[in-house]
Amino acid sequence: MTPALEYLQRQLKQLPGVGFRSAERLALHLLVEKPERLPELINALESAAKAVRRCMRCGNLAEAEQCTICAEERRHTGSVCVVENVPDLAAIERSSAYRGLYHVLHGKLSPIRGVGPDDLNLAPLLAQLAAGTVKELILALGNDVEGEATCHYLTERLPAGGAVKVTRIGFGLPSGGGVLYADAVTLKSALEGRRDYS
Repeated sequence: MTPALEYLQRQLKQLPGVGFRSAERLALHLLVEKPERLPELINALESAAKAVRRCMRCGNLAEAEQCTICAEERRHTGSVCVVENVPDLAAIERSSAYRGLYHVLHGKLSPIRGVGPDDLNLAPLLAQLAAGTVKELILALGNDVEGEATCHYLTERLPAGGAVKVTRIGFGLPSGGGVLYADAVTLKSALEGRRDYS
């Protein structure tokens, strides 16, 4: 290995989901097997770094002041779905089950890891809640300690008077999944989130 190749491999290894072997394969693929792809990849990374930023309203990825979702006039503007990160937003959008607005926190509260309210994208959401434009707040955060803490923090900051309806996405067994193979936390969530079937 040359020093330059080792440096490239170390940089690739810092990407999420890329381990030592994957980083080595990617580096060798780009430098040895398909070097003609390298300039295009570099150009795409530089273009994205210059053009992509956070939406001023919700924190989603955008190339203008607002993302395409916030700019879409047919959205239900009184409903805001709070998610941890952009991939969560994308997953909900792919389902086509929701037509309101979003708010991306870019993390969850985690005192153990030193993540407090000032580290999250909370200010625009709290401003929307204070302005009274939000009628329903959907909390689509993970079913873990950090997700619960973040949901609790947000509900504590709602305007007085109950003007905002707060809901939480359901958790439990996946479609096609069986009770036998589910872990205890999943089964507990499924039982607590049951609904009337009569």
